[in-house]
Amino acid sequence: MKKKSGLFLATIWTLIAPFLSMAGASCPLVYKIDIKKEISSTTRLYLSNGLAEANTLGADAVLIHLNTYGGQVDAADSMRTAILYSPIPVYVFIDNNAASAGALISIACKNIYMRKGANIGAATVVNQTGAAMPDKYQSYMRSMMRSTAEAHGRDTVVQGNDTLYKWKRDPLIAEAMVDERVAIPNLVDTGKVLTLTAQEAQKWGYCDGIAESPDEVITQYLGYKDYEMKSYAPSWQDDLKGFLMNPVFQSILIIIIIGGIYFEMQTPGLGFPSAASLLAAVLYFAPLYIDGLAANWEILLFIIGILLLAVEIFVIPGFGVAGISGIVLVIGGLVMGLLNNDHFNFDGVSGSEIEKATLTVLAGLVAGFGLMIWLSNKIGQRGMFRKVALHTDLQEAISSPDLSSLVGKEGTAATVLRPSGKVSVDGKYYDGISESGFIERGRKVRIIRFENAQVYVEDL
Repeated sequence: MKKKSGLFLATIWTLIAPFLSMAGASCPLVYKIDIKKEISSTTRLYLSNGLAEANTLGADAVLIHLNTYGGQVDAADSMRTAILYSPIPVYVFIDNNAASAGALISIACKNIYMRKGANIGAATVVNQTGAAMPDKYQSYMRSMMRSTAEAHGRDTVVQGNDTLYKWKRDPLIAEAMVDERVAIPNLVDTGKVLTLTAQEAQKWGYCDGIAESPDEVITQYLGYKDYEMKSYAPSWQDDLKGFLMNPVFQSILIIIIIGGIYFEMQTPGLGFPSAASLLAAVLYFAPLYIDGLAANWEILLFIIGILLLAVEIFVIPGFGVAGISGIVLVIGGLVMGLLNNDHFNFDGVSGSEIEKATLTVLAGLVAGFGLMIWLSNKIGQRGMFRKVALHTDLQEAISSPDLSSLVGKEGTAATVLRPSGKVSVDGKYYDGISESGFIERGRKVRIIRFENAQVYVEDL
């Protein structure tokens, strides 16, 4: 009786076990990230945040829905690196275009799927006018395209007694998308940059299937008949942070920071230049800090550098150790704020990232100094800066040199006098020279004489 009862229970369990297993199993989760605009800091954030969320949700696969004509190479480099090292397999569905930087991102994905009529390639580095950049830039792009294709490894092919190792994605084809000098028999001749149609890409190993929608990719090629899909929803903060982290805008912020500091040092009191410089510094470091690039100590380096420059200008006559140290710390803080380093460990930072950060900062500094020189000649003549400059021109000074009425009057040091500077008397500014040595800004002074349209003062 016990044997019959055990046999009956075993039979029942065999019949219902598959249904219990199906009831307990969850649907595969596919996480979709749409990239349908120019490749930039904004799309880099989309991908970075999307991969992080997919990892948190435990997604089984990530599908990039791509349609782009390209964009910034540095952003594409960061995106392709994130894809190559993602613990979750990343696939791409090219919905029409994967040109230039889009081609690099696509080649980094585990599998490439394309819509009929879609294209991939044309990855030559160009400038804003569409002209090809010098070979230095093309060389680096060629290398990135080759190494990205090579990262997918080789397939082992046995032919008779021979064992062959064939690239899953031929690196030479990836290089031909950049360099018109590369020729591949039956595919592309020299003098032409390679762009592949969907059919051509499938023939040459750069497309793993042709589909008309992400659903078709998931069901037909990934094999998930029943699945759950979640999509990354970009926020306005992503777009704002991406805009602020654009290298061009970062250079403009550096121009404002440097220009604001310079003009604030040339005018009495705190006003518009210092406010503009402070706002630019906040806009420069805030998104980098939130993104985890700029650490507290890097921001502190920048602040200490500014303080050292202020000490050199307002406290210590001449220009020496404090000034040089201040410049080094300011530049160092700005550059390292752009790098994903761990304190002074730069193992995870590529040479291209260091070069990009340095060029961004130097471009801002050079442009900032150029702007200061230009504005120094224009600042007192017209426009919004006319109130921060002395308006007496040379001809007026020569024709009206009599300042005898000021002798004996008291005023204020509008700037530091060491010994020359500006003094304010009855609301007007004059070129002043201290007769009693160094005088701090804001100190009361007395006019003791005048000479050559300058007043000589003593500290009270």
